[in-house]
Amino acid sequence: MEKLKKRVLEYLAVRQLKNNLKGPILCFVGPPGVGKTSVGRSIAKTLGREFHRIALGGVCDQSDIRGHRRTYVGSMPGRIINGLKVVGVANPVFLLDEVDKLGKSLQGDPAAALLEVLDPEQNHGFTDHYLNVAFDLSQVLFIATANTTATIPPALLDRMEVLQVPGYTQEEKIEIAHRHLIPKQLEQHGLTPQQIHIPQEATSDIISRYTREAGVRALERKFGAICRAVAVKVAEGNKVTKTDPPPGPEAAGRREKVLESLNSPADLSLPPEMPIVMDRHALKDILGPPIFEMQVSERLSQPGVAIGLAWTPMGGEIMFVEASRMEGEGQLTLTGQLGDVMKESAHLAISWLRSNAKTYHLTNASGSFDLLDNTDIHLHFPAGAVTKDGPSAGVTIVTCLASLFSGRLVRSDLAMTGEITLRGLVLPVGGIKDKALAAHRAGLKRIIIPKRNEKDLEEIPATVRADLDFVMAGCLDEVLNAAFDGGFPATSRHDLLNSKL
Repeated sequence: MEKLKKRVLEYLAVRQLKNNLKGPILCFVGPPGVGKTSVGRSIAKTLGREFHRIALGGVCDQSDIRGHRRTYVGSMPGRIINGLKVVGVANPVFLLDEVDKLGKSLQGDPAAALLEVLDPEQNHGFTDHYLNVAFDLSQVLFIATANTTATIPPALLDRMEVLQVPGYTQEEKIEIAHRHLIPKQLEQHGLTPQQIHIPQEATSDIISRYTREAGVRALERKFGAICRAVAVKVAEGNKVTKTDPPPGPEAAGRREKVLESLNSPADLSLPPEMPIVMDRHALKDILGPPIFEMQVSERLSQPGVAIGLAWTPMGGEIMFVEASRMEGEGQLTLTGQLGDVMKESAHLAISWLRSNAKTYHLTNASGSFDLLDNTDIHLHFPAGAVTKDGPSAGVTIVTCLASLFSGRLVRSDLAMTGEITLRGLVLPVGGIKDKALAAHRAGLKRIIIPKRNEKDLEEIPATVRADLDFVMAGCLDEVLNAAFDGGFPATSRHDLLNSKL
């Protein structure tokens, strides 16, 4: 959020110095639930302007932007002019939500119609088909939101200033929960802090064991489920209290003995003690068994398994790579819905290992240095229903295959990312911050990243950097030495040469 806050402060500072400043075109890009829309609403509140949100998801008609000509039956102005009519001012804050999900149809391309709206050099004379006169949009502050820039047309993306809004760390989520989410849910469910208490330990358990996301949307739903369960107990207690006579000392002692568990059948006989404190047992009763468990060490209990890091529009994710070998004709099988780039990375990895098999003492089942001699290799990327692509899995595939042919286990607290070349170099990749946050959420302690991505570490929060050990790798030799306990020794070039003297 630091870059986003800095850019907004810069705009406010310039606006103080110059009143007729043209509104900038900002685009907040980040995973769902990180507060892009909320930030836009806060900007409007800070500026003292009217706020209007325009949902663009699924819009596939340019008339939604430019309006219909008045010769048509049922014609109406476009969403831009209609929004100005709703707010009643010429300088509001317009939030163009989900601009990356625009469609295209026979009725035209709405993304092309937005080119004039979102161009500061042209939007002072925007012409709506319904009005058929030029309208000045230069004083409107446009804020677009998107989950990814991949589906935004390049011409439209060029007109916007892109600001990345990354996911939150666990510490940030805890602060957001206790400052905003919990008070909001208590108010919506008619509860007070004197009736329910959610300690930080319980919030941390919900974040790590029941939600695994970049934003806080699922976390808010979990708090809503807790508040509903407590509201049932409070309502039942009020009903019993109204119908029963005032309890004496014996009833009070009986109540303390009975109310030991939130969802036990005995809770129905007496009103619960206040406040109801959420502990791990209460969370299990209300939310069910934990959804996410730390299974990293169990899945790395045999050779041929490694952990990679992937970027998705939902944030960073850890990704397992599994390999096995069997007798065959030297074929490489790839499964897991892989894209063309990832398939090429797998072929690069096996080619590099075959050319360096003698250097690292890698042999197939028969002891031959030709790794594909009478041997088939199967590479699988779990979560097969999810499409995967990109070059950043190259180092993970090399490490997985090196573990398979050497019979050694990869470190269980390690994840890695990086593109490879046929010469064994490790090239930089994107999304380092999101990938580091994903590794931190999964409880990993060490990450191998390309050496040329060292500059990206400044964007990672200090608390996450303190918990993770980053290894900078410029070549695959450095990757293998960091991925295995005790290193991955290689035979020097001189040892491989036989003397002819």
